[in-house]
Amino acid sequence: MPDPRVVVIYAHAAPRLSRVNEPLRHALEKLDGVQVRNLCLHYPDFDIDVAAEQAALAPAELVVWQYPVHWYAMPSLMKEWLDVVFTPGWAFGDGGTALRGKALLALLTAGSAQQAYRPGALHGFHFDAFLPPLQQTAALCQMRWLPPQVFHDARGASSEAVAAHIDAVCAALRQFVATGRLPFADGA
Repeated sequence: MPDPRVVVIYAHAAPRLSRVNEPLRHALEKLDGVQVRNLCLHYPDFDIDVAAEQAALAPAELVVWQYPVHWYAMPSLMKEWLDVVFTPGWAFGDGGTALRGKALLALLTAGSAQQAYRPGALHGFHFDAFLPPLQQTAALCQMRWLPPQVFHDARGASSEAVAAHIDAVCAALRQFVATGRLPFADGA
């Protein structure tokens, strides 16, 4: 089997309660050219095999972070993964070129509707206001930051909307595997 062009790093604090992320993860695992790294399965004790994770990222052209946003951030297991895998001298800093030129896509879900993310609404800011740490991580590691794909109202969305989202994401990643381009990202 050839090396995957796409590596998905997946974390979820309560996967059995997931309406969107778990079905999406299952669908992505079936795609050719895509490897899903299920952190919940591999590292329930947070004891991350750094060498294995770095090796898994090596062949990827596109790195996808898939997770539900909780309290405006990634799940703690994803944050631990990031803290121990993206090391100085490997991901950034002197000699840290392992991720240079790879594309980074944040594939996120939010429990609130999109209109809750604006000034004066529940969350007080547009959703993009919570993304600078991710975008700066990409910049520090010399990765290409792609427009995040956010599925809002994950708890209240219809089954049809969830299925359409899963189909669209799978189609986009199939297109990337085939052509190196995503339909929503110029130049990627």
